[in-house]
Amino acid sequence: MRILIDARLYGLENAGLGRYVINLIRELVNVDRKNEYIVLLRKKYFNRLKFPGNWKKVLVDFRHYSLIEQTKLPGIIKKYNPDIVHFPHFNVPIFCGRPFVVTIHDILMHKQKRKEATTLPFLLYYLKRMGYRLIFDIAVRKAAKIIVPSKFIKKELMGYYKLKEEKLAVTYEGLDEKVVPKGKPRDLFKKYKLDSDYFLYVGNAYPHKNLKRAIEAVVFLNKTCDKKIIFAIASSRSVFTKRLERLIKNLKADKYVRLLGFVPNKDLGHLYKNSLGFVYPSLSEGFGLSGLEAIAAGTLVLASDIPVFKEVYEDRILYFNPLDFSSIEKCMEDVLKMEQEKRNEIIKRGQEFIKRYSWSKMARQTLKIYENSAGLRQN
Repeated sequence: MRILIDARLYGLENAGLGRYVINLIRELVNVDRKNEYIVLLRKKYFNRLKFPGNWKKVLVDFRHYSLIEQTKLPGIIKKYNPDIVHFPHFNVPIFCGRPFVVTIHDILMHKQKRKEATTLPFLLYYLKRMGYRLIFDIAVRKAAKIIVPSKFIKKELMGYYKLKEEKLAVTYEGLDEKVVPKGKPRDLFKKYKLDSDYFLYVGNAYPHKNLKRAIEAVVFLNKTCDKKIIFAIASSRSVFTKRLERLIKNLKADKYVRLLGFVPNKDLGHLYKNSLGFVYPSLSEGFGLSGLEAIAAGTLVLASDIPVFKEVYEDRILYFNPLDFSSIEKCMEDVLKMEQEKRNEIIKRGQEFIKRYSWSKMARQTLKIYENSAGLRQN
């Protein structure tokens, strides 16, 4: 069987999507030496990545969500004539021409309002949103199989599109062992200007991440706490990061918030482990990968009381109401007051629990989906 994977989103700079693609490809290399793979890569990683003999790299250096993606990808797919194509994101070419599976990580854009979801002028945003809905709808309707990261997203998709349950498959994401800290952190806290105890957030700065209320909580916490507590935000630069900088200034939170920028894995594990806790204030998620990393690295997770986190973490973390900054602040305060023995117990229970999440298991499940979907006609 010949399998083509669109891996243009490969790389940690692409946040959770990038990590998903990295681990999918790495584990498929490990578990499958029988099938033939064609992997589409951008220039940044094309020469860096080495593959075994049953894998072939193809340089496709154009960005996702682009017009050229829609016009050029079908020709590339036709050239290699795969039995099945995997798009790890919804950006599927309208005229794919071959059976495909698509991974839908969330349906956030279906819910967001214009003001909070973009920095674009209204007309540009409207056109972009129309394009998004068109491509997304085609991806969902024509896919031989839809892969989702949680039962919650499966339920949402079925509700929006009236899909049959058998068209969707849940493959839980896994834990990247590279974020588990090794050795001692040298000059790490000086490097990131962390001169006090801190809570940590890792991820992008999109509006649904709800960082505003978490920052408000830290500001309020510092009014009652006898020592300074910092909120450290590890997030790659984007237009939303600039918006966040303005927000921090408006809230007069400069001395309590540190914007760390992109943090590599070799530093990330230590930042997790040495934090008071990982704060996850999202209003919506598809899975919640960063929380697994935090638990594995050895810290507490304080997260929104939303269905997907309840599904993924059950009772192994601390929950707050994400719509109420005082609830977030109370959760932080509880962590500050927590006895070390109880803290260690919660972390240990969490680390035992997350062993159920494995990238290798995810890759094996995905391979089975390829095998069952190859040759299926598009709907």
